Amino acid sequence: MTRKATVSQLHRHEKYERLIAATAGLAPLPAAVAHPCDENSLRGAVDAGRQNMIAPILVGPRQRIIELAKDCAIDLGGVEIVDSPHSIAAAEMAVDLVRTGRAELLMKGSLHSDELLAAVTRREGGLRTGRRISHVFVMDVPTHPQTLFITDAAVNIAPDLMAKRDIIQNAIDLYTALGLGVPKVAVLSAVETVTPSIPSTIEAAALCKMADRGQITGGLLDGPLAFDNAISIEAARIKGIKSPVAGQAQILVVPDLEAGNMLAKNLTFLSGADAAGIVLGARVPVVLTSRADNVRTRMASCAVAMLLAHSRRAREPIRA
Repeated sequence: MTRKATVSQLHRHEKYERLIAATAGLAPLPAAVAHPCDENSLRGAVDAGRQNMIAPILVGPRQRIIELAKDCAIDLGGVEIVDSPHSIAAAEMAVDLVRTGRAELLMKGSLHSDELLAAVTRREGGLRTGRRISHVFVMDVPTHPQTLFITDAAVNIAPDLMAKRDIIQNAIDLYTALGLGVPKVAVLSAVETVTPSIPSTIEAAALCKMADRGQITGGLLDGPLAFDNAISIEAARIKGIKSPVAGQAQILVVPDLEAGNMLAKNLTFLSGADAAGIVLGARVPVVLTSRADNVRTRMASCAVAMLLAHSRRAREPIRA
């Protein structure tokens, strides 16, 4: 085994471990968990509760959840269950728990993402704000030294320029709330030059100018950048790109959902990366994981949501 492989195995999950460790000492927040009806989603919510990251409120068919817990040897002692007959009703009830102040986080269980997001974004009784809702993958890539934020790969299919402004601002605000400093943001395309035949390069240039004019704040932007010269200093050097972002980007803004989804899944299945997921721009953080996610990834997603929610609490003008 080479030294590089050894280091990769030893430190494979260190980025997630740091996120989870950062929640130590923070008060657990009530989290409405919509339809936790498979082992991973139920165990992830209950384990996060046992570690005092969240206080889970399980929303779904009570008897089914109890039977699942018994079959999987999951202790539900002290965990509240709100009975709801099916996944759509569970999503709506979980959102209502947030709206009425009983929950400060929203967490996806084993239902489809569309079902939960439909409840979040409904015009009457949803959790909309003035900001566009967007998704961030917080990626722990064993072969890469930094945590990578990829956005948006799950919510906005083909965002226009102003939607991308919100997508970028959401990701910057999350990065800052996690205490990671000022992020370097790469607006990705296929090439690093502005090319009229590739519309994403023109949008990337416009977004960078918007940042120069204060329409996007809190991060360093550059683009268009191809993926290689966004994350590889050597690739940026070879192509003669001089930029504080090139080669060391921490937030990767993709042109559309298809590109982002393929990028995130390539990192997951070819590089062994884990992909915690969170939806931003709603009234509360929404933990939006895949039904195939392991418990560790779900725990990391809870940690991200918890740190963000506590950061928002700290910024409130009136605080007990």
